[in-house]
Amino acid sequence: MAPCISNPGISNPGISNSGTSSPVDRTSLPYGTWPSPISADLVAGATLGLSDVRADGADIYWIEGRPAEAGRRVLVRWRAGVTRDMTPPPFDVGTRVHEYGGGAYTAAGGRVVFSNRADGSVWLIDGDAAPRALGGMDGLRFADFALSPDGCFVFCVREDHNTNGEAAAAIVAFDCGADADPTDNGGTALVMGPDFLASPRPSPDGRFMAWVEWDHPNMPWDATRLRAASLLQEGTDMPRLAAPWTLAGDDGTARSVIEPRWEANGNLLASSDISGWWNLYRFDVANASPAVPVAPMQAEIGLPQWIFGLRSYCPLPDGSILALAIRDGENRMLVLRDGAATPVDLHFPTQCPVALSDGMLAWLDTPPDDAASVMRGAPGQAPTVLRRAITLPMAADDIAHAQALHFPLSDAAAGMGHAFFYPPANARYCGVTGTLPPLVVMAHGGPTGRANPAFSFKVQWWTSRGFAVVDVNYGGSTGFGRPYRERLEREWGIVDIDDCIAACQHLMTQGLVDPKRIVIRGSSAGGLTVLGALARSGLFAAGTSLYGVTDLRALAQETHKFESRYLDSLIGPYPQDEDTYIARSPLTQAADIHVPVLFLHGLDDKVVPPAQADEMARALQQRGITCAQYEFEGEGHGFRKEATVRRALELELDFYRQVLGLPTAQDGEHVVLR
Repeated sequence: MAPCISNPGISNPGISNSGTSSPVDRTSLPYGTWPSPISADLVAGATLGLSDVRADGADIYWIEGRPAEAGRRVLVRWRAGVTRDMTPPPFDVGTRVHEYGGGAYTAAGGRVVFSNRADGSVWLIDGDAAPRALGGMDGLRFADFALSPDGCFVFCVREDHNTNGEAAAAIVAFDCGADADPTDNGGTALVMGPDFLASPRPSPDGRFMAWVEWDHPNMPWDATRLRAASLLQEGTDMPRLAAPWTLAGDDGTARSVIEPRWEANGNLLASSDISGWWNLYRFDVANASPAVPVAPMQAEIGLPQWIFGLRSYCPLPDGSILALAIRDGENRMLVLRDGAATPVDLHFPTQCPVALSDGMLAWLDTPPDDAASVMRGAPGQAPTVLRRAITLPMAADDIAHAQALHFPLSDAAAGMGHAFFYPPANARYCGVTGTLPPLVVMAHGGPTGRANPAFSFKVQWWTSRGFAVVDVNYGGSTGFGRPYRERLEREWGIVDIDDCIAACQHLMTQGLVDPKRIVIRGSSAGGLTVLGALARSGLFAAGTSLYGVTDLRALAQETHKFESRYLDSLIGPYPQDEDTYIARSPLTQAADIHVPVLFLHGLDDKVVPPAQADEMARALQQRGITCAQYEFEGEGHGFRKEATVRRALELELDFYRQVLGLPTAQDGEHVVLR
């Protein structure tokens, strides 16, 4: 082993907000074999999952997912320097509305309302008191909570699975009074009829309610309606709504209107992509005046509504608006005032920060060189860290930094493709002179999702071991405007694969990766991209499908309500376009796959049933193609348990080392290839 100072042929900008280190002698080892400071135990057991930061006055709340407690999600409060768990065991703060959940709690006026994931029940915490049940019934799920201005009622989305057909959506209200009976209480229905409902938001004066609705076959990023109604209440009676009207989205123009939020003066804000970009518009609800754009720009102030409770902007007390705008897939913080957008430095929020009553802000920070943290601060000030997901046991040079990659697409008329490239990074090791690193290609889920440059163990796990990574924002990804999203319309299984291949070819042309050692991995929708890429191209040496789609016809018939018509836009209506479903399904392309495949799947997956992996593995084995399949009890669509996360990481690493001819670990479990 020879000493070296840098990795020949590999560009690493070395940007780090946690400090930089000077070049030092490193030991030369083959790429992909480097000892790494990132262990499976570190990723799986020591890292908290932080999410959904909210504010109530000067109090800050967030959710912690704790792998050591089997993934239990705990609501945590920070108040005047004291941090406290608000939900003791066995409470698990979460919801399964739309299967993906989100918006599992709200906090206002000293009260917190949350959903308990285990049974879907709704609970109230009044001050520091123990949680008290508000309602719930078998077969009902609740999400997207909002308290009335007086705190007497809570509004939310209800999903009723006690139906003969699809689950029925409604906006309902619960009484927060101490004498309310929680027994078999499914809430008082205020809105019913649309296939989907979201974002029930009462106005600050309690006069109006706004919400978002949409119907099959649309997804919320395709076409929605923004609705409003007078909110009526007499005495202590349950509230009701007068006849509603449409504020946007009912004029025959396909547009996505999302994230309604009230300003203190009674005007309503929402984000619409009618211009081709999700931008903010202001609605005078009381006078039914036409919507007015707030600050037009070619950037996205909006996120695909896969989950409830997403936040892309926040009205501030001085009348300005703090907004998180996405341009070329990267986040930028802006202050919008009088039609102008001014950049503001607030570190690296993953969603828009929330305003506190003391003039400060709180947010979940996801920098490129450190794990996520809950932060409190203000522009121009060093923020205070309230909770870290983990303190990284890594030197600055152990961390690979994203390089924005723009590459030519196979369809020149489509413009440029987008990805983030991560070169190998390790403070103690470098590659052997004259060699290039193997490449791990990542295809994100959704497919209407996006890759972003925030620090991620799913990337650093590989780069710290000497692999390069490219995280591809293929056509259909969010953060590049509606036309880029629509590149995937009726083209899923084609455009996404083409873009992944084009990214690899660009890196090969630049001499940054070993063209003979490229593997591809993807979860959920990304699993279809993986398997389709293996069938279409000889570029890849192996692939891993994590709870991935293999049979589009089965998916169209078996998946849950939220996505049951998603394939209409991605593939075409079913069964009219059944031939396309067959042709695009990896299950029917098994004969074209000639490299090893690893399948990892949860047995409780309701989004992509595990039978999809079973059938695909069987089809490959019948044709003599090497593959391995591992299933995990108690896991759904995505892995939560410490043991599962650890085992999945170690199995995938061992799999790539086997197929690429790299030395495998002496101990631990080895993938059994059949």
